[in-house]
This record gives sequence, C-alpha cells and structure tokens, in this order.
Amino acid sequence: MAAAGPESGGSSGSSGGLADFSFLCCSVMSYRRGQPGSQTIRKGHRGVDSTGETTYKKTTSSALKGAIQLGITHTVGSLSTKPERDVLMQDFQVVESTFFPSEGSNQTPAHHYNDFRFKTYAPVAFRYFRELFGIRPDDYLYSLCNEPLIELSNSGASGSLFYVSGDDEFIIKTVQHKEAEFLQKLLPGYYMNLNQNPRTLLPKFYGLYCVQAGGKNIRIVVMNNLLPRSVKMHLKYDLKGSTYKRRASQKEREKVFPTYKDLDFMQDIPDGLFLDADMYNALRKTLQRDCLVLQSFKIMDYSLLVAIHNMDLAQREHGVVDGTSQADTRRPAAQRALYSTAMESIQGEARRGGTIETDDQMGGIPARNAKGERLLLYVGIIDVLQSYRFVKKLEHSWKALVHDGDSVSVHRPGFYADRFQHFMCNTVFRKIPLKPSPSKKSRSGTAVPRRSCQGGVPSQPPLCSEAKAQITAEADVEQDLLPRTLPVDEANSDSVATTLSTSSLGSGGLNSPANSGSPGPSIPERSPELREQLEDLQETEISF
Repeated sequence: MAAAGPESGGSSGSSGGLADFSFLCCSVMSYRRGQPGSQTIRKGHRGVDSTGETTYKKTTSSALKGAIQLGITHTVGSLSTKPERDVLMQDFQVVESTFFPSEGSNQTPAHHYNDFRFKTYAPVAFRYFRELFGIRPDDYLYSLCNEPLIELSNSGASGSLFYVSGDDEFIIKTVQHKEAEFLQKLLPGYYMNLNQNPRTLLPKFYGLYCVQAGGKNIRIVVMNNLLPRSVKMHLKYDLKGSTYKRRASQKEREKVFPTYKDLDFMQDIPDGLFLDADMYNALRKTLQRDCLVLQSFKIMDYSLLVAIHNMDLAQREHGVVDGTSQADTRRPAAQRALYSTAMESIQGEARRGGTIETDDQMGGIPARNAKGERLLLYVGIIDVLQSYRFVKKLEHSWKALVHDGDSVSVHRPGFYADRFQHFMCNTVFRKIPLKPSPSKKSRSGTAVPRRSCQGGVPSQPPLCSEAKAQITAEADVEQDLLPRTLPVDEANSDSVATTLSTSSLGSGGLNSPANSGSPGPSIPERSPELREQLEDLQETEISF
C-alpha cells in the first residue's frame, strides 16, 4: 500500500508533467509566432514571417538585399585595382571571401545588419563576361547598388527569391548549392561559347556570389533581365515542348501575372505566333545553336520563357481618355548591356522592319497572332542549371513506366533538345505566309490577257482561239503555211515573234517544210486574210 501511493502519485505526476510539457510547447510556439523573423509560410527555403516580410533561410529579405549590395560594391571596387589580363584556366576556380562585421573594419564599412561573409566566385572570369557584353564596372555598380533592389513577388516553382535592379537592367536570383556548383563547372565552356557566339538566348551570367549569414549559405547569381517592368506583358508562357502535366495549376492561374505552360499555349494560341521570314530564320538558327551547346553540357529540363506584349490591346487599354484616343507612349530606358534584349539576342541577319512594321520594338521581337494583332515577344532560355545526373535519370525512368516516356519533361539531353526545337519552330513560332505577287497572278490566270489580239484593240480570248484554230486547220489542208526561208527584212524585224509563233502553233507549224528540213513547195505570197490572222496570233502569243 505504501508503494502504491507513490506509484499512483508518480503516475499522476507523469500525466501532469506531460500536460505541462504540452502546454509549454504550445506557449513557446505561440510566442515564436508573434516574434519577428518567425516562419509562418514556407516554400522551399523561402518564407514569410508574421510581419509579412519575405525570408530566405531565416534571413530577412531586407538584410539579404543590404548584404548583396555591400558585397558587390566591395568586390567590384577591389577588382578594379587589379590590372586587366587574359582569362586563365585557374581563374574559373578562384573564390574570394570577405568578412563584413557590423561595426566595420579596415576594408569594409559599418552596417546595421548582422555579421556576414561575402564570397565572390571567379571574379576575373566574370569581369571578362561583363566586358564582353559592354558592361562597365561603374555602370554595374550604379545599376545594382545605387538604388534599393526590388523584390519580385512571383518566385516560381523553385521557391527562389528574385530581385531586379532599379533600372531594369539585371536580375538577381537565389540558387541552390548544386546549381551554383554546376555553374562553376560550366564556366570554361561558357567562356568558349560566348567568344564564338555572343548573340544567344541563353542566360547572360554577370556574377556568382554567396552570402554567409546565420550559419547558412545563400548563393545568388546576377543575370540579364528578360522582362522589362515598363512594358506590360499580357501573356507569359514557360514552354518545354512536353505535354505531361504541362498545364498551369489553378493556384497559378489566380495570380495577377500567371505563368502558363505548354498545353495552355496550344489551347490559347493554336495557330502559333507569326514572324516574318528573316525573324523566323534568325530565331530558329539561334535556338539550334543554343540547344547544341546545352546538349554538349548534358543540360536538360530547360524552358523557353515567352512573354507577349500585345501592342493593339495596349492601345485599347490606354485608348479612351476624355473621349480622345491616346496611345501608350511609355518606353523603357535603353539597356546598357549588349545583346541583352530578345531582338539583339537572335542569330542571323534579321533587322527591324520586314513584313511586320512597328514604331518602336522596345527590345522585343515583332510578331502577329492569328487575328493580325501586332505583338512584341520577349523570349529567353531559362533554368539551364539542370544536368542529366543520376537523379534525373531515375526520375525519367519512373515517369516513363507510368506515362509516355516521350511526353515527360525530364528526358535524355539529345532527345530533349530535338523535341524542344521541333515544338518551338513548328508549334510556337511560324512564318508569315508569303503573298503571291501580282505578276505571278497575271501569268497564272488566263481570264484577262495583258494585251489584246489586234494591236491594242480590245478583243476577247475566244476570238484568239478561233483564229488559232482556223489557221491550224488551213495549215493542215495546205501544209505550206510558212515559207521555207524568210526574206531578210522580215527575218530581222519579226524574228522573235516568228520564233514564238512557230513554237506554239502545234503540229501544223512543226509539220511545215521549214521545220522538217525536207524540201517542199514554196508559196510566193500569203492571202491577205491569212496574213492578218497570223499577225494577230503572233501578238497574242507574245502577250502570253
């Protein structure tokens, strides 16, 4: 009995302890929910705290933006003191690291963020890339560090953070460790490809950095901005050439600026986007070269981002103001980076103008839809940091067992590239049909001849046919319509007409002694009526 009391009391105490522990855990969670920086919504490494501020790996977006600007300012400034030289193979493996204490140091300024470390990958190589695209160091710093970075709300399926510079020049994107590592390995081949072909739809990488804060590594890449904010995009598609689960979700469709996919494009724009012949050939050539590069690197699962600005729709949207029509006069500021716009990126001899005339292409590729509306296309290949590794092979094998292996997006790099090109060049982009010229129409049509049968006097074609039939009949009867030799003056003046008429008279003309080569009776003179009909026939044959 004595033992029963403590045992019973212990049991009761244990239950009370569990209840107290549960209450304590709930209290702690409730307390943390009310603290700044606590995670309430998560998507990958991206989250939103209770104050509504975006976080990435538990680092607030404001702190991350400040660290990025401080780090880039320091690394670009220190790089400018180093003499320019050729890029060496070891330059692709260099990683420079700088510590930024909040109180500042001899090399870094003081700041109001937590201490962090900033790493710069291959600084000399990326300096060469920026110079290749015409980006000067002061312009690079001014774009990224003069004004606060602007966070984009649409993070995409990866959960990455996107920032855009204040002048719309650059995009900053957070990348995963494997993607940053893969980009480092790509740099020598990327360097070689840019030397051979700076006009490309592949992403233009201007810098690769890493912010170490709170024990976490946040890797970022600086790229060209495909979609200027000053141009309203009416539609946006992420296209892979695949059909398996390639339709935007209902949640995506509810967004202000949704990103649609392949099946949506085939349903919304079944006739495709029409480009003139030069633009189409230039775009096709660029896609072929870029896909060949990606295939050589064993890269797959990339997409073509296609954003559409409908110029006619934009004019209607901004049209009626106080009863008057006003066109949208906003124009984006000229981008400083070379080959950064879609128009500059396509390969070939395409120039402004052609079949589609626009006042200002604003960096986009001019096109039309099936309704004939004027469009501007902003295109670029994205998500290229995916290699066909064991995980992707396993993913494709599993999907191929359940679904059609040729329809899934994860596939062999070679097959993926071929399917990608075929879909883009046959379904998405198409040539504007050429209109037959008026001269071809007049040659092909026989309803209205260009010249009359009788020296400028209007006559109907049946009369010419009757005359030709009458002459042919008389030639069959007499078998001596044409003389064996023509007089000298007649041969010089009407040699062309005689040649055309004899070649088109049919069997009657070819059976004449002049064409057979055998001697025959010569006719001293033709009858006046027959001569007049023959001249009419000669003029008719020449007109045709």
